[in-house]
Amino acid sequence: MLNRKVTNSAAVFVLLALTCLTFLFPIPWWSFLFVALAWFLITLLGSFFIRWNYHLTSQNANAATTENQIAITFDDGPHSQYTPQVLDLLKTHHAKATFFCIGKHMEAHPTIVKRMISEGHLLGNHTYSHSKSFGFFNATKVKTELQQTIATVQKLTGKTMNFYRPAFGVTNPMIAKAVKELGVISIGWNKRSLDTTSRSKEQILKRITPNLKKGDIVLLHDTSEKSVQVLEQLLLFLQENKMQSVTVDKLLQLEAYA
Repeated sequence: MLNRKVTNSAAVFVLLALTCLTFLFPIPWWSFLFVALAWFLITLLGSFFIRWNYHLTSQNANAATTENQIAITFDDGPHSQYTPQVLDLLKTHHAKATFFCIGKHMEAHPTIVKRMISEGHLLGNHTYSHSKSFGFFNATKVKTELQQTIATVQKLTGKTMNFYRPAFGVTNPMIAKAVKELGVISIGWNKRSLDTTSRSKEQILKRITPNLKKGDIVLLHDTSEKSVQVLEQLLLFLQENKMQSVTVDKLLQLEAYA
């Protein structure tokens, strides 16, 4: 499996081998540059593609499930306008979802958080600030952000979250270290809707529904009218195909709360 340890070891081995060969043959300087660039590009891509499990292992789906179930997940909420609409739709269609919430947003909308829990949905950690520079935080700062959000949920609901979804899906050694120290479980996805882009709701649905199968984890955001409309059509699609949306813990058979 391609991960940080394997890539780093391979890069060091090749560079050492090239260095040794310079004593026997004329090795062009760009050979060393090529190895360094290849290492950099692989590491960069591994940091942005959570499904690679490059820096840390994330649970991205459950291909082994025998139930005709998927998990719909939402990032970046709760939102005062759109999250209640999402909850209304889920209730109408008897579906459950997992909300990876931003700590400061939960503090601003405690009633919505409590409604999520009371209606049988799941809460996950999506950092406290969701800072655009989160990928540059050191391990201590990452850990503090996750602990702040855990404390917020404990105060509002009495529950201690086990699940964490990296902001922007970005991982790195600092995030991996914080996740290990806290003992939280990283949850990814294998169906990314890209509903926060300029794509139309029709285009977004076409990213999700083709080849949607049991065990899949879908990424949406409860932060726009377009995403609400996509959710409505997705729930109808699931109904027509006799599929059920369940919480991530049920899909993955893991404990959501400590």
